Amino acid sequence: MAIFIDPPRWPAHGTEFSHLISNDSLAELHAFAADAGVPERAFDEDHYDVPARRYADLVRRGAVEVSGGDLTRILVASGLRIPARRRAKRLRSVLASRWEALLPGTADLGAGLVERWNEPHRAYHDLRHLLAVLEALDTLFEPDDAGLRRPVLLAAWFHDAVYAGQAGQDEEASAALAADLLRGVLPAAEVSEVERLVLLTRTHAPAADDRAGALICDADLAVLGGSGRDYDAYAAAVRREYAHVPDDAFTAGRADILRQLLALDTLFSTDKGAALWNGRARENLQAELVRLESSGASAAG
Repeated sequence: MAIFIDPPRWPAHGTEFSHLISNDSLAELHAFAADAGVPERAFDEDHYDVPARRYADLVRRGAVEVSGGDLTRILVASGLRIPARRRAKRLRSVLASRWEALLPGTADLGAGLVERWNEPHRAYHDLRHLLAVLEALDTLFEPDDAGLRRPVLLAAWFHDAVYAGQAGQDEEASAALAADLLRGVLPAAEVSEVERLVLLTRTHAPAADDRAGALICDADLAVLGGSGRDYDAYAAAVRREYAHVPDDAFTAGRADILRQLLALDTLFSTDKGAALWNGRARENLQAELVRLESSGASAAG
């Protein structure tokens, strides 16, 4: 595990900037930056941009000096690099295209949703999460799901459209927003189905015969079954969204959630979702729980 920095050579705002990265985890990177007094606003998805005046101090604090080319190779090898298609600017065009294919002629409605998902207080429930859920649905859909596709995809677009970090209330507000914005655009029965599916993401517990509900819930939870590095990035982003919560309270609450998830017979309701993600999700959840319990024990000691 190490922090790396390249020479300040990227001009902006009247100075030159370096890139600060980790070869192990975003949690390590954020901890180093916070300890060094690097502001959160300097974080750019997979690295921090730091001005030339900070270079020597960051090296003194332990950042390893490497060339720009080597830094890029290290970041790619770490698995932490955000591909161009998932960066905010590219995400907007990707999502705009997806929205147009879903509801042609309603670009303003889609653009308004993108702005909601791009609110500055979001660290996990952001544009990347929205695209990840849509891509998970691409994986889960079967040919027989043709009649379910539009309401399920719309539920994905709306399921965290309102996000204030208030479990239950956010889903209710998002469902109400969907009902309000889609009324008159879609048949009333389809609007009600979108609203129902958004509300279902409060519990992620669809009925056994609820295929549409299983699809949206599995897609929303797919992040749990990602690679260890992707899961760590997700967990770190969740912590940043709850930065206002003291460490001990967050650790206790998060640990309770993890135990509840691990107690479920299965985390995923579709056969494909269970086959793809269930085993890895349990490993990730258990590993995070062990880390939280260890940090809690250390704090208590």
